Order: sequence, then structure tokens, then C-alpha cells
Amino acid sequence: MLIDFREKTAAERYFLMAKSVVPRPIAWIATQGKVLNLAPFSYFTPLSSEPPTMIVSIGHRPDGTPKDTLRNLRDTKKCVIAIIDEAHFEAMHLSSKDLGPLESEAEAFGIATRKVIEGYPPMPEGIKVAFFCDYLQEVALPGSQTIPVIVEIRHLYLDDRIITDKEKIDIACHAIARVGRGYATLDYSLKTPDIP
Repeated sequence: MLIDFREKTAAERYFLMAKSVVPRPIAWIATQGKVLNLAPFSYFTPLSSEPPTMIVSIGHRPDGTPKDTLRNLRDTKKCVIAIIDEAHFEAMHLSSKDLGPLESEAEAFGIATRKVIEGYPPMPEGIKVAFFCDYLQEVALPGSQTIPVIVEIRHLYLDDRIITDKEKIDIACHAIARVGRGYATLDYSLKTPDIP
């Protein structure tokens, strides 16, 4: 089967991409506006190690206004991107609900947070992997309803409990990813096989 994307609607293309680009890591993004905003995004991936960057596609609200994450990133230029595990799965899923701009997901759903680095938003308590990032730039996609945003990684937080080798900074954690329309656990402890 060969599918011509020009003959598909945006929704049909989305589902085809979501079902075939698997797994997709989830960026649980904390940004600070008038309130702390927590929101998950699965159109997200590392982009480059020089400069150390990641890209996340952020949609708009149904009325066409920017989502809180995008507005806060544009205003403050700071975010924390947490990689979630099973312990945070339910809270992450709840935080995907559409709340008003003056409603904090942390408060609405009882998600405890902690401040790690001054100048950056707090992150959810108990997170094992988090990236402290600065807004770098947006990518203009003609006709798109989403805004790809590039952020530059300034700091990486790792919970000591997942570090298996402090010299090599090897980690072992179980992250949650989107697989099609569902979710799956990813085991970070797999080793790369030796190449002869």
C-alpha cells in the first residue's frame, strides 16, 4: 500500500503518523505564567547535541489562541521537560485536560512539585529525568495548526536512584511513551550490542 498524504485530511495524516512513528517519548512540560502549567506532548524528540536541543510541536486551543505552554514559553523563555515513568502516568494523563489560563494543573489535580533550579519552573515531585531548557526558536510550517518549538537544554536532572554507573552516567529507568493511540513502558536499561 502506498498512501498519498496529499489525499488525506490533517486528522487522517495525524493518526497514520501516530500509529507508525513508535514509540514516541512524552515531554511533560512545566512552564510558568500567572500559574504553573503542566502539559504532556508526544510530538517531541531530541534534535541535536550541538547545540543540545529538542523540538516539541505545540497546538492551539480550539478557538485558535496559543496553548498555555506556548504562551508561557514565548513570555518567560524557560521550561522544564520531564520524562515520565509509571508513578506519574495518571497525573500526566490528568494534566492533558484543557484548563483555563488561570488554572494550574498542579493545583487542580494535586500534583506535588519542587523547585530544582532558580529561574526555571518547578517540576513534578519524584521525577527521575528532567531537562531544564531555554526557548530557542519556532519553526514556521505553512498551513500548520501546530507550532514546532526548539528548546536548548541547559541542565539535565537525574535522580541518583536510576544512575547505574556514575562514571559513564549510565541510567536505568522505565519511561512511558506513546505507541499509536496507547501507551507503553520503555526500559532504558537495555545495552547496545557490541559491533564486531
